[in-house]
Amino acid sequence: MQNSDITIIGGGVMGLLTAREFLDAGASVTLLEKNECGLESSWAGGGILLPLYPWRQASAISDLVTQSVKCYPSLAEALHANTGIDPEWTQSGLLITQNSQEETILAHEWAKKYHFRIQQPETDHFSGLDVEAQSPLLLPDIAQIRNPRLLEALKKEVLAKGLHLIEQCEITHFTLEHQKLHDIHTSHGKLPLHQLVLTTGAWTRSIFQQCLIGVIDAPEIYPAKGQMLVFDAPPNTLKHIVLHGDHYLIPRRDGKILAGSTVEYHVFHKEITVDAHEEIFNFATHLLPALKDAPMIKHWAGLRPATEDGVPYIGRHPEITNLSINAGHFRNGLTMAPASAQLLADIILNRPPIIDPQAYQFFKHLT
Repeated sequence: MQNSDITIIGGGVMGLLTAREFLDAGASVTLLEKNECGLESSWAGGGILLPLYPWRQASAISDLVTQSVKCYPSLAEALHANTGIDPEWTQSGLLITQNSQEETILAHEWAKKYHFRIQQPETDHFSGLDVEAQSPLLLPDIAQIRNPRLLEALKKEVLAKGLHLIEQCEITHFTLEHQKLHDIHTSHGKLPLHQLVLTTGAWTRSIFQQCLIGVIDAPEIYPAKGQMLVFDAPPNTLKHIVLHGDHYLIPRRDGKILAGSTVEYHVFHKEITVDAHEEIFNFATHLLPALKDAPMIKHWAGLRPATEDGVPYIGRHPEITNLSINAGHFRNGLTMAPASAQLLADIILNRPPIIDPQAYQFFKHLT
């Protein structure tokens, strides 16, 4: 099997963008994926390019988000030009319907610090919504990405750039000697390793437990299941992303409206449930009554890679010299992906880092 400078395990948005970074830097890259690229958490999310209530999150999350948001317009444009697939980066704006006085203050402070516009919405921003607004806020510059199309475009582009991709590839174990990984054993045979990067999301800890037995420091990443619905509505039924409490609506360009989502911690299956369907359906149709006349065309679940504080691991393993991790982004993988991929490449290639990597280092998370 091919001997590459960089071997990546995990073909979601984090793996594909990390591969893209290394390919653009002139490295040879092999990517291994246990199923097909882009069908796990990256596909299952909504594509809002901002954390929900980012002022409630750690500053390390906002630092990655701010850098990634700057990248997305040019990334989407390049992918469209290079592949013919439009990821539909769309500046929808984000309407938050209800905020406490304290929340409003925090929101304005966060927006000022990170240079996001924030303002009071006008009456027409609530067109079609049945909601009693309380100190509502509008972030007009917030965008979304149509994640399945983003993943399709990324896969096509990195293959054209020379990525060696092996899908339907199960990892069985590694050869580890003197704190260095020498080989990876897979269902497709043995592969020599130079540098290994795990972009394995919710499966990262199980990789350590099953394939790196005896390695003490495994990352504290666990699955957080989320369920969503999509309605087939006429275009312009909803013009803005709407965040109402813990749920949201996301309007696509073709009229489809995503409604989400639930959070179920430490659940490692993707079975959909009647309770989640009722919860999301009732939220969506009460907030936007026009959805009562729109077909609900799909209900699905995905597994987010959660950490205790939502801050991902990005960097080298403290014991294994040629192992690095880019995982644990919880609900914000798409939102943080471009900057996370660039930061990981900066670290491995010894380039000046895009942001300070200290907050994402492995030892920060060890208990």
